[in-house]
Amino acid sequence: MIKALASRLVRNVMARIGAATALPFRAVFPNGMEITGGRGEPEVTIHIKSTRAALRTVVFGHIGVLESYFDGEIDIEGDLRKIMAIGFSSGFDDSAGLLVKIRNRWHGLRFNNRPNATPKENARFHYGLGAEFYSKMLDDPYLMYTCAYYQHPEQSILEAQIAKMEHVARKVRLEPGERVIDMGCGFGGFMFYAAEERGVQVTGVNTTTEQANWVKAKIAAKGLEDQLTMHEADVREGFGVYDKVVSIGVLEHAGRHQLREVIRAHANALKPGGLGLIHFIGHVGDRETDFFIRKYIFPGGWIPSLSKALDAMEAEGLEILDVENLRRHYALTLDAWTEKFDANWETIRAMDPDRFDERFLRIWRTYLIGCAEMFRSKASQTNLFQVLFSKGNVDTASYPMTFEHLYEQPSAGEREGLAPRMEEPRRSSEESSAPRAAG
Repeated sequence: MIKALASRLVRNVMARIGAATALPFRAVFPNGMEITGGRGEPEVTIHIKSTRAALRTVVFGHIGVLESYFDGEIDIEGDLRKIMAIGFSSGFDDSAGLLVKIRNRWHGLRFNNRPNATPKENARFHYGLGAEFYSKMLDDPYLMYTCAYYQHPEQSILEAQIAKMEHVARKVRLEPGERVIDMGCGFGGFMFYAAEERGVQVTGVNTTTEQANWVKAKIAAKGLEDQLTMHEADVREGFGVYDKVVSIGVLEHAGRHQLREVIRAHANALKPGGLGLIHFIGHVGDRETDFFIRKYIFPGGWIPSLSKALDAMEAEGLEILDVENLRRHYALTLDAWTEKFDANWETIRAMDPDRFDERFLRIWRTYLIGCAEMFRSKASQTNLFQVLFSKGNVDTASYPMTFEHLYEQPSAGEREGLAPRMEEPRRSSEESSAPRAAG
């Protein structure tokens, strides 16, 4: 009786999805019954294999579907991208009810990023997977794990990441000899780019032990100790005052209650009249961060609203000079990461079969593909913002009146200077744990 009831309830859920989307799909239920939704011949099939999976779908909405898929109680036949697109086009991605909201709040309380609480553990949960793993997914000698900047959609991921770093460097007007702090520097990609291409001195700050150690080894291997400094620490600890502040992908990890203090740390690190840039995933409006992302991918993470971030920046004495939305660029970035992840999955699994198992595969493909479709969705209110700011108000002499300087073509000498670092040789799997040539 419970099985029949569960099948009937989940059929109603799938029927509502089918009526709300034009994308065709088939759903097969635990009792063997089937329905189709959307318009046209089904291109994907959702196999709901157990009564438990059916009940989880009814009770927890899209979170129930995802958790049942991770547990192997739901299977997907066909392209996972299409399933994700169906979820976003039908509004099912926003189907979590009261119980999921309670779980989300409880998760936020447990994994709050207050200083001296869990920020390091939260960061290591995701970024502590290590450079060997990320090198197989990012396929980028800089190991840039943030939204790239596609000057045209056909660019390679490496070209787009270099374009992103150059775009940031031009926005903050990097000049030789300046002192720069890279907040939450990841594997140090921007640090190395800025030092080698712009002749600046960069201090990197990162709380993830694995990434910090990787950057330190790179600095030593490249003999850049006179230009680059690495601190394994929380960005809120304070490391002096700098000419420029760059923050690429940090604000999402501040947490619901720490947004203002993290932005204050950025403001405190910038000299009066200095320029800075914060690059972050942000919501339009004050919205909840999806429970799947917080529980399975980024514990402690919280996607802030653009308006609250801007309010905090202004409250800390920062003048907003420009806000750019790179949402469409992130969809292309995630597509590239997914392609490399899929192509290298067997190599990844061989690194640690117990850790990189079928469940990990399902979770990470859901994360990569789901985020790509979220950024691609016409209904999305999640974006990637670059906010350019100054410490105090600028005048006509301290910053150009237009952004023409962002799009000037590099000279022949500058192009030649980039070429050697763009064409680094591949490493074998035996070499992959050694320090690579760029961060």
